Parts: sequence; C-alpha cells; structure tokens
Amino acid sequence: MISIRNLSVEFSAKSLFDNINYVINRRDRIALVGKNGAGKSTMLKIIAGLQQPTSGSVAVPSGVTVGYLPQHMTTEDTCSVADEARKAFSDMAEMREDLERMNTQLAERTDYESDEYSELIERVAALTERLAMEDGSGGEAEIEKTLTGLGFTREDFNRPTCEFSGGWRMRIELAKILLRRPDVLLLDEPTNHLDIESIQWLENFLVTKAGAVVLVSHDRAFIDNVTNRTIEISLGKIYDYAVNYSKYVVLHQERIEQQMRAYQNQQKQIADTEEFIERFRYKATKSVQVQSRIKQLAKIERIEVDEVDTSHLSLKFPPAPRSGDYPVIADNVAKAYGAHTVFSGATFTIKRGEKVAFVGKNGEGKSTLVKCIMGEIPYDGALKTGHNVKIGYFAQNQAQLLDGDLTVFDTIDRVAVGDIRTKIRDILGAFMFGGEAIDKKVKVLSGGEKTRLAMIRLLLEPVNLLILDEPTNHLDMRTKDILKQAIKDFDGTVIVVSHDREFLDGLVEKVYEFGGGQVRECLGGIYEFLEKKKLASLQELERNKKTVQTAQPAEAVKDKPQNTDQPNAARLSYQEKKERDRTVSRAEKKVAGCETDIARIEAEIAALEETLASPESAADTDLYTQHATLRKQLENAMSLWELASMELDELKEKYGLL
Repeated sequence: MISIRNLSVEFSAKSLFDNINYVINRRDRIALVGKNGAGKSTMLKIIAGLQQPTSGSVAVPSGVTVGYLPQHMTTEDTCSVADEARKAFSDMAEMREDLERMNTQLAERTDYESDEYSELIERVAALTERLAMEDGSGGEAEIEKTLTGLGFTREDFNRPTCEFSGGWRMRIELAKILLRRPDVLLLDEPTNHLDIESIQWLENFLVTKAGAVVLVSHDRAFIDNVTNRTIEISLGKIYDYAVNYSKYVVLHQERIEQQMRAYQNQQKQIADTEEFIERFRYKATKSVQVQSRIKQLAKIERIEVDEVDTSHLSLKFPPAPRSGDYPVIADNVAKAYGAHTVFSGATFTIKRGEKVAFVGKNGEGKSTLVKCIMGEIPYDGALKTGHNVKIGYFAQNQAQLLDGDLTVFDTIDRVAVGDIRTKIRDILGAFMFGGEAIDKKVKVLSGGEKTRLAMIRLLLEPVNLLILDEPTNHLDMRTKDILKQAIKDFDGTVIVVSHDREFLDGLVEKVYEFGGGQVRECLGGIYEFLEKKKLASLQELERNKKTVQTAQPAEAVKDKPQNTDQPNAARLSYQEKKERDRTVSRAEKKVAGCETDIARIEAEIAALEETLASPESAADTDLYTQHATLRKQLENAMSLWELASMELDELKEKYGLL
C-alpha cells in the first residue's frame, strides 16, 4: 500500500537513515522500535508527509488516507469536546466524489481476479460504510462511543476544550483521527496520556477496526497486543520481523548470535587458509595447492556482523543525605476544587527508604497529592515532611518545561553550580549526549532525549526523597530498565506515580490506590496488590471507579440505607424485592434483545457476503451499499449490547446479585 524506497535522511552531515526500503501493507500493524533518537518519530513524520527525506521517496497510492498523531501538538480551544470531535466528519463532500469516482472504475474494469480490483472493492465498501455512518445518527453514536472509550464522560461532551489539560486534549485529537477511519494510522506514543482502561479500549479498536497501523510505543504489553510486525531502527538501518515485539526480542538475539558464530567460523577458516599459503608459498611441490587456496580465499564472501548499538544510559542517583525516620506523614488530608472532592481522609506514613507507588485512574488525585506534598497547592488536613527531607521532583510535563531555544549544554550549565560545572560534559556523555549532541537545540530532541535531559537536572544535587510522576513516558525500553535499576539502588525514599505495571513490578513494596475519592494503602508489591484485590489487571480499578460514580435514580437515593454498605437481599422488604426483580428482569430482556438483533444482522451479512463472492455480483454497487449499511447496523447493535450489559452488571452489583 505505502512503499518506502531508498530513504535516506541526514542531519548536520550525520546519517539518520541510510537507503532504507520497506512496504506497509493493508492490515499490517507495525511497531517501530529502537533507542531514543534512532529516528522513529522522524520516520512517522516522513510517512505522513510532514518532513522531506534527504533522498528517496514515500509512495502513497491515490485515495489512500493517512492519519497521524504526534507526541505533542497545539490544539485549539474554541469549541466544546463534542464539536471538536465532529470536525472529523468535515470532508464528506470530498469523500462522496471519491466514492463516485471509484464506483465508475468498478463499472469499467473487468480484471475481477486481480489484487488491485479486490483492493478497490475494499476501499469502496469502507468509504460507503463511513458515509452511511455520517449521514445518519450513527455519526453521533460513534462520536459518543469513541470519546467514552478514551475516558470522557457524557458530562464532558459539552465542556469547552480549554478546561482540559494537554493530555486530555491529546485524547480529543486521537478521537478525531480514529473517527476519520484512515487507511493508515501513524501513532507516536499514543498511550502516554491514557489510563489503563483507555489503553485497553484503544488496543481493541486497533485490532478490530483499524486498517494498517504504524506505531511507536514503549509500552510492551500494548505493542504485543496490537502489532503483528516489528521494524527495528538501529544506526541508520532497519531490521524487519514479521512478529510482535516479544517474539522479535528472541529472534533479534538469535540473529546476532548466529551471525557471530558464522563470522567466527569463517574467520577461523580464513586464518587457516592464510597460514597454509604462508607456510607453503615458496615450496614448488605445493604450488598447485597454494594457488588453489589463494583463489579459494578470494572467492569467500566475507560475513559481516550487523553493527549493534551498544550505547546506553549510565544512571546512578547520588547518595541520599540522611533524613528523619518518616519523610512523609499525612493525617486526614483532603483536596477539593469547589464542589468537586478529589480525595479526602488520606492518612498514611511513608518510612525512610521505602519505595511506594501511587496507582489509579487519571483524575483520581495522584498528581494532586504529589503537588500537596511539594507544597505547590493548598489542601485540608495535616501533611508533614520529616526532618532534613530534600525532595527531588520529576513532573509529568518536566521535559516540556525545558527551554527549546537553549542547547543541551546550556540547559545544564544554567542550573549547575560549584565544581559540578567542570564535569558537565562528562555527565552529558553518561546520558548519551556525546560529541556534537551537546550543541543540539532542545527543540530538535526526541521526547526520550528531552526526558533524559530533564532527568540530569534532577541529579545535579543530592536528595533523599524522589517523587517521580510518570517518569517512563517517552523512554525506550532499555532506558526504562536502567532507570528502574537506578531507583532500586537508590538508598533514599521514592514515590512513583505510574500506570506501567511492568515498571513497578519488583520496584515498590507498598501501593496506594486512588479511587472513589479515597486513598487506600496496600502492603506488598504491585502484583501482591492485584492478587489481594482479586484483579487480573489494573483495569478493574477503572471499572470500580465507574461503578462508584454511576448516577442513581432519585427513588433509589431516597430509599437507600444511610450506612455505606450495599443493600443485599436480606435487608430488602417484599415490595423492594419485587421492584428489584422487575428492574433486573427488564435489563436482562434488554440484553437478550440486543443479542437477538446481533445474531439476525450477522446472518444477513453472511448471506450477503456469499452473494458478493460470485463474479456476477462483483460490480453491483447497490450490494456494497447494503453491506456497508448492515455493518453499521451491527456496530450500533454491538454498542447497544455493551451499554445494556454494563447497565445489567451495575444493577446486579447494586443489589448484591453478582
């Protein structure tokens, strides 16, 4: 579908890509992997047409649409969330023209068995489905489903976008791209601003509904679940594997080991041959054998071992000055914005040397409590930091706060004091900013490079309490492992805010769960926490939050007992039991009705697809329109079934019937 041919990119006479070739096929789901600065984001920009290569080309067939989500973007704040999402459907006139043109081609062509004809049919069906969705009420349903999947509530739809943080506005842009249903999706770190439930929803969307996908992500679980192909970028070259990331890691190591063994065997063969030639070069009786060996040596195709990028981050936090026994003591701490209570009753003590995690859905107060500890915002209750506590704070947007017009060297030079200024070049070198890299402007650095630079500033003076808010965003997988080990080796106290289960595993010994306006302590690591909560993953935390916030009818609120326990069958009167049974029965019938509709539509689609498989029906555009309409009906029926099932589960949980 998209062909990358002889692609080369140079920056300041340094080669980033060197004569790269590969093809993005329909339904490919490609993970671009490599160290920070290898060129992953640059590759996406070139494919999207936002940046030109030094040489080579990117061939995108006519009619193929491309959607691109960058790591950072500037968004407008002039309308509501829903209105901004509706902009995804602003190109309907152009789509109708494209559909008319393709239908004309279908009527004129006779190469029914060719791949090009099959691709044209697929594009007609997809575009017809899209127009059918947007012409009817399906467009609004799709907007609601997409925004809800990405974490917005229905109450958020009419709020102006200016009320949302940059991360939430990135979700709006992601929603617009997904609603456009482009043929090729280019996603640069799409999970950085998503909580776990939204990541799960996006995974499902990309697997079931997206066409071709090319993504950059350092979330191992996400790329494993989504991708079926891995392209490694290393030292200007690419290595293409038709497997997901976990299998790629194994195959990559095997490739290097096989090359090394073959190289060593060949080197031994060459050495033996050269030794024979030198030993018998001047013996007349061996002249024939010597000449034969010389010719044999000349014909050998020398094996080259792929150059391996061995550069890595050298990260070690300075020794922590001794603090008091309890660096953080919270007693009934609460924070509210107007009538909205973020959390209340937070009471806990963090001991010296402990490493703890703050986990929970976005917006539940993790970063807010960190800001309370830092003294950046007012709060209610008592929150004390212990004797001689020196805090090192890495904020979520720390990398974005850097001055883009400064060079790497000047960024550190401006904050370094004393003797440390004489060692700036050594420090930068340890963080992989060697040679000419120290003279780069910050604005041209990749997201991971900016994060590393922000981390250097954190290390310039010794601290004994590290507070790290999503420190792994934009870091490649190898650097994440190095950071994790450095935190484990740090002899001070650590608070980590993160959604990355793999990063937290083996790092923390205590977990604080944020949800439903409460902060709950759980002793043990992240997997002990999950086991005690009887959860398979942190996704269940997000569902619990939804259940707590579900609005109840006025009658239910009025009749609800004053204690905080959920009502069960033993406490209900006869009349209440009858009302409960009627309510649950209606919900069950609603689910069953949705399942019946789904089965009926699926049967109609199967019958229609059997008809379309015959050559005489291949050019009947009315059948494709009917097929697209049925697919949309099925999607809407599935959405209604999901909502009905959620409603039934909430009712059963409310009445203790689960």
